[in-house]
Amino acid sequence: MKIETRAMGHRQVLESLSGLLLALFVAMVSSTVVSTALPRIIGSLNGTQTQYTWVVTATLLTATATTPIWGRLADLFNKKTLVQAAIVIFVIGSLLSGFAQDTGQLIAARAFQGLGVGGLQALVQVVIAAIIPPRERGRYNGYLGAVMAVATVGGPLLGGLIVDVSWLGWRWCFWIAVPIAALAFVVLQATLKLETVRRENVRIDYLGAALIAAGVSVLLIWVSFVGNSFDWVSWQTGAMVAGGLVLLGAAVLVELRVSEPVVPLHIVVQRTPALAIIASLAVGMAMFGGSVFLGQYFQIGRGYTPTEAGLLTIPLMAGVLVSSTISGRMISRSGAIKPYIVSGTIILVLGFLGLGTVDHATALWVVGIAMAVVGIGVGMTMQNLVLAVQNSVPLSELGAASASVTFFRSLGGTIGVSVLGAVLANRVTADLSTALHVPAGQSTGGTSALNLSALPPQVQTIVHTVYGDATAHIFLISAAVAVVGVIAALLLKPITLRTTIDLEHEEKDSAVVR
Repeated sequence: MKIETRAMGHRQVLESLSGLLLALFVAMVSSTVVSTALPRIIGSLNGTQTQYTWVVTATLLTATATTPIWGRLADLFNKKTLVQAAIVIFVIGSLLSGFAQDTGQLIAARAFQGLGVGGLQALVQVVIAAIIPPRERGRYNGYLGAVMAVATVGGPLLGGLIVDVSWLGWRWCFWIAVPIAALAFVVLQATLKLETVRRENVRIDYLGAALIAAGVSVLLIWVSFVGNSFDWVSWQTGAMVAGGLVLLGAAVLVELRVSEPVVPLHIVVQRTPALAIIASLAVGMAMFGGSVFLGQYFQIGRGYTPTEAGLLTIPLMAGVLVSSTISGRMISRSGAIKPYIVSGTIILVLGFLGLGTVDHATALWVVGIAMAVVGIGVGMTMQNLVLAVQNSVPLSELGAASASVTFFRSLGGTIGVSVLGAVLANRVTADLSTALHVPAGQSTGGTSALNLSALPPQVQTIVHTVYGDATAHIFLISAAVAVVGVIAALLLKPITLRTTIDLEHEEKDSAVVR
């Protein structure tokens, strides 16, 4: 078996990064370009708040379920080929999403798109880790931060512009990613040079992945409908919760027995990976769950257009860009990573507490400051938690370890979006019913509350107020969840990043010095 251990020069790294960053950009834009456009999309399809949530959750769920499989494949096969395969799947999913005729078709297409997104999320991190030593990786985090910022700032702006331009329409929110993905495919083919890793008798743990996906799906479906379609204490609740837990328990048993587990338990139970995973789970729940609804807050709660909503989210992304760039360079100089992770998680909590005070009339500068603080916290934690895990494992297990932390972060995001979306939907339904003095579910006469243009002016005003005030509650929940990330970060051992690509090489060098 051959392993990619040869360090690359700075120019070679930048050339290889160009295609990888394009691929990462495509994966991120697929979510951000929809964020500000989604209220208009769901409104035009006459969808519900629950369907709004599931358009996001479907992608996160399939991406989460397949991330460990992609990571395991990266330890067994050529990483470049896998990245390109993920791009192809993503393109097909994007095309199908654009052709959707109702919310059900859109959710299904987005689920398929998530298969490619999961591959891009996992594999880009794996390839970067295979060509750049951990200590040097911090200096390149600035490039990752720049891509994240451009995607997260440019995506909402682009999505808002697309749906505001009558001759384009919302379908181009999905189709716009196709040429960018094709360019990433071509650039990777020309610039990325990696040796092929082959092992005999390869076995992929499809059963474990299927059980994990099924167990999580059942629990998320329960969260989406409990309290609305059926009571918390009901036979439906008992059946779905018990079924989900049984499926996840079976997944753990499978992971303990198979030779190539999709989530390698011997890695995730180690102290550094375990704590980093817990922190990633909490940060993912808080960040994805909170930020997904910012575009909805500005449009439905405040009455801004999709383009204006995209502009108003700039402070969040500016915080990500600045903090990831500065912290990345400081980490490369010192090799110490724990102080930045701890500081980032604390800042994240403070930011969400700030957002938890907003309502339909809060001054925009107050909302902007709170979003910027959240962005700073995200920029200091997300990539560095992955880096902490990558630093603790040998190159032969890099794919599985990287995918594991990405898996749990995405899982946290999936749970966060689903849970917070359910909380918001139930709160909005109850408040609209109270404000309009009608039974729950009949507050807008069968018209989606997200389709503001089809509602009478007086009802539009009430919808603005209800959504603007209800959103604060999900940010407070996000802050409480992020506290778990703070605790996990504090329990991390002090980490000094190694200067070699492979862990075994570091150990040999240390032995020679002694």
